[in-house]
Amino acid sequence: MTLSKRRLGNQGLEVGAVALGCMGMSQSYGPADEAESIATLHRAVELGCNFFDTAEGYGPYTNEELLGRAFKDRRDSVILATKVGFRFENGRQVGAETDSRPEAVRAAVEGCLQRLQTDHIDLLYQHRLDRKVPIEEFAGVVGDLVREGKVRYLGFSEIGAANLRRAHAVHPVSALQSEYSLWERNLEPDIMPVLEELGIGLVPFCPLGRGFLAGSVMRAEDYPEGDTRRIDPRYQGENYDANVKAARIVFDMAEAKSVKPGQIALAWLLHKGDHIVPIPGTKRRTHLEDNLAADAIRLTADDMRALDDALVAGTVAGNRYPDFVMATIDR
Repeated sequence: MTLSKRRLGNQGLEVGAVALGCMGMSQSYGPADEAESIATLHRAVELGCNFFDTAEGYGPYTNEELLGRAFKDRRDSVILATKVGFRFENGRQVGAETDSRPEAVRAAVEGCLQRLQTDHIDLLYQHRLDRKVPIEEFAGVVGDLVREGKVRYLGFSEIGAANLRRAHAVHPVSALQSEYSLWERNLEPDIMPVLEELGIGLVPFCPLGRGFLAGSVMRAEDYPEGDTRRIDPRYQGENYDANVKAARIVFDMAEAKSVKPGQIALAWLLHKGDHIVPIPGTKRRTHLEDNLAADAIRLTADDMRALDDALVAGTVAGNRYPDFVMATIDR
């Protein structure tokens, strides 16, 4: 397997075409085995996957610490992306409260550097928009950190088009991270044109619909306590039934091509543009290898049209988050 390379933004950030989201190694999807997680991280590097996504809020802190341990002897082989901007007290995240004041960002970055056991962060995201702090202030302090060598590139997570423009005017934005997949098309009307215009890369999280598009799905109530899918509206009641039906085309196409459904979903994303680098999350080597293999799958124009039409925006039933989480997204 030889993973192809892609550029995020116009500032020189080059990464493998499929990245690895690491959150599930520490939270949200049930227990993880640290030895297997580290083996998965190391296997990713062996296969050319060099881009790893974490955040101070994952754990909190424990996910960054895991990556720090895993990569301390191979730091030059990896691109580390992390996120700051939530508020923490006594080692706990304070709900959805944000804090992107420049002094808070600087303090957060120092913590990230220590936990990741590195002297620089390759890509630093604002985790969520702070409605109390102008976005220009976040972009400005990260610009200063870039000049100081503590950060290499600037990114944002889940911000809207207007704020993306405002931030980019202060310091070039290399990447926007947002949920985007075959069954979550919210970026297409307003965000995608701005990314193309400004030359900003897209890093889609949950590219497999939290497992729905990989075929390994159950109803919300069948997942164990602590699994985020228990509160995902798309996994509940009639929404679940409708979404299984909507996703059938992915399963049918995978069967016809003798590949796995998740590989079709990732290949669809990769065919949407060379500026797109999905970050499917996994904590197991077998799933990692399946995900990276999607880079070699070729979809025809007819395949893409069929997938687009079957899962057009509005087809999937239910919001992607409960209402209190949706309120934190800048749309």
